[in-house]
Amino acid sequence: MKPDVVLIAQYPPQIMAVLEDNFTCHKMYEATDRDAFLASVAGKARGLASTGVHGAPRALIQALPKLEIISGFGVGYDAVDLPTVKERGIVLTNTPNVLTDCVADLGMTLMLDAARRVPQAERFLRDGKWLKGNYPAGVKVTGKRAGICGLGRIGSALAKRLAGFDMEIMYYDIEPKTNLPYRLMPSLIDLAENSDFFFVACYGGPTTRKLIDEKVLRAIGTKGILVNIARGSIVDEAALVRVLEDKALGAAGLDVFEDEPNVPEKLLTFDNVVLTPHIASNTNETRAAMGNLMCENLIAYFAGKPVPTRVPV
Repeated sequence: MKPDVVLIAQYPPQIMAVLEDNFTCHKMYEATDRDAFLASVAGKARGLASTGVHGAPRALIQALPKLEIISGFGVGYDAVDLPTVKERGIVLTNTPNVLTDCVADLGMTLMLDAARRVPQAERFLRDGKWLKGNYPAGVKVTGKRAGICGLGRIGSALAKRLAGFDMEIMYYDIEPKTNLPYRLMPSLIDLAENSDFFFVACYGGPTTRKLIDEKVLRAIGTKGILVNIARGSIVDEAALVRVLEDKALGAAGLDVFEDEPNVPEKLLTFDNVVLTPHIASNTNETRAAMGNLMCENLIAYFAGKPVPTRVPV
């Protein structure tokens, strides 16, 4: 008999096929009455396939008393109630490494878009304004100073790409790295004050919530550019709006937000802000790799084998 697994979201077709071949799938995303759905699977659901955004809150875990494994589709697990997972002895997995390149690539894209104002320039052309005059100049990227908050897998991949632009690369991390050519800054404020481009690439969760506060944002300055490809919770969104209203920040490129998919209406009005709907890992190749790894974790667990990418809790 196939193990029963709850699917919190719909995955790419090829991944859904693997899930349905190996498990009895219960599609929570199709449920019109979530409480009734959970009650119907409470006595049999042993696995949960989730995402980095949906996670697994305490109420959901408590509604599934037979739950043994949560397999995440994404590297982040800040939306998972870790104390409950630990208390219940539930196995937690994620999909690291396979999305690193695409997330770093989007960080570079947002940097270039915000600096050279590419989306605004395209609208300028499409609206016929080029016929009436030239588009205003943007900001040069090559040779500038880049600051990275969080030099983990994605931060390190960013640094390699930024080096190709002949940038001076600095970073701040609670775990200083060794044998790297990048300068460790003593604080976030120091990093912000010395960065032309400030990248947020650290992990999300309670310990980094609103880490990039108003002081840090103002320290980036009127010529600095903020890029966030990590988690929306890391940047104080209300403070970001205030700083932008005060014209105290040069520009921003944002792929993540505090309350996705809801984006503050005020952010939509700033012409110096480039916004994308959390698409950093959203390429066909990477989503397939993420889905395959999520499935491999589930298959390995129910076969009694070690899971490939277990999260220590």
